[in-house]
Amino acid sequence: MDLNVENFLQYLSKERNYSLNTVQAYENDLREFSEFCEKRFAKDVLSVGVSDVREWIVEMSDGSGAVGVRTVKRRISALRSFYKYLRREGLVKKNPAAVLVLPKASKPLPKFFREEEMDKVFDDVLTGDEFLDRRDKLIIDLFYQTGVRVSELVEIRDADVDTGRGVLRVFGKRRKERLIPIGDKLIREIEAYKQQRNAEVGRTAELFVRRGGEKMYRRGVYDVVHNYMSKVSTQGKRSPHVLRHTFASTMLNNGADIYVVKALLGHSSLAATEVYTHASFAKLMRTYRTAHPRA
Repeated sequence: MDLNVENFLQYLSKERNYSLNTVQAYENDLREFSEFCEKRFAKDVLSVGVSDVREWIVEMSDGSGAVGVRTVKRRISALRSFYKYLRREGLVKKNPAAVLVLPKASKPLPKFFREEEMDKVFDDVLTGDEFLDRRDKLIIDLFYQTGVRVSELVEIRDADVDTGRGVLRVFGKRRKERLIPIGDKLIREIEAYKQQRNAEVGRTAELFVRRGGEKMYRRGVYDVVHNYMSKVSTQGKRSPHVLRHTFASTMLNNGADIYVVKALLGHSSLAATEVYTHASFAKLMRTYRTAHPRA
């Protein structure tokens, strides 16, 4: 391996305290780049220019899918850091990787549960009338009907639920208050749950509690959702956040205005909500291709 690369890796490890994994990843990247320069251009790393670096990036991004966008971004970052180090040492005059534009990683579409899966979990699975059964059903239904985050759900207090006005108050990121309308059916579920909770556990400030009256935490809520949704869905991720995605997708699929969905989810940027329109369009395209004989 090039001596300059070895010195750079030593610098990262001893002076910059980079993790072993990062140093090893940079070592592999720079070793590959050094070998590429020698074979393709008969140059060492001190002699390459911007066009040489670009050719290396193009070769590894040839569309075969062998090298992902994240790996390409890491390799460009490794080169930038390497040549920044060489400039500081007076070994090169310019950083040939400085002008490279990092590729954008495509964001995966959000996962969500199908409508028939949600019907099945409520109609066939969440049918018990014990305290924990009623609590778990309400947790899943609240996610599905309001789209709240798990961090918001565990902080809901009895005082935040106005059953008379049909409004739920939650506190989102940076304690930003948000009011979410709730329907009559959900109101009846909340009142029935609270009545049973007060009778069996005792009155509590928090809406959702464990059998002993202690406040529920995120892990417990995650386990509830994962346990029940695993009975009706085979998709890999079965979490509270998938239920939040399901709420948003359901609203948009049934004609809700995107700005309304943005407000209900508590998004600060419309771009965060628009990803659900892509998911809805993807579903539309799948339906079209399945249903139309010439699609």
